[in-house]
Amino acid sequence: MASEIRNAALWPDGELKIEWVRHHMPLLNGLEEEFSKVLPFKGLKIALSVHLEAKTAYLCRVLQTGGANMIVTGSNPLSTQDDVAAALAHGNGESAPMHVYALHGCTAAEYEQCIDRVLAHRPDILIDDGGDLVSGV
Repeated sequence: MASEIRNAALWPDGELKIEWVRHHMPLLNGLEEEFSKVLPFKGLKIALSVHLEAKTAYLCRVLQTGGANMIVTGSNPLSTQDDVAAALAHGNGESAPMHVYALHGCTAAEYEQCIDRVLAHRPDILIDDGGDLVSGV
């Protein structure tokens, strides 16, 4: 799975954060259960650009459970959590690895390159906090 993350070895810490969220977000739990049955996003590529931290990572996994091929980046390099990005890129046995292009504290050029790499997947759906994917289309 192609990804550009800061440090792949951080994935266990990110996984712990995502699992904590999973146990404390009943609305997303309900969506995950429903999506696993009806697969509303089967065969679709969803590109997501949001503050990449544990809550939004769990959202990515819920969408993936619904059949989506997820391509993920951060909408703000200062809010991107490298351990969470590594966990999404790694997968956890239940959830497959995702394409993740996100680096905490990256330069403007690196950030734009991450956006370009996400858009190179030619996603069917954009979830975009900040409009960087939309303006790159």
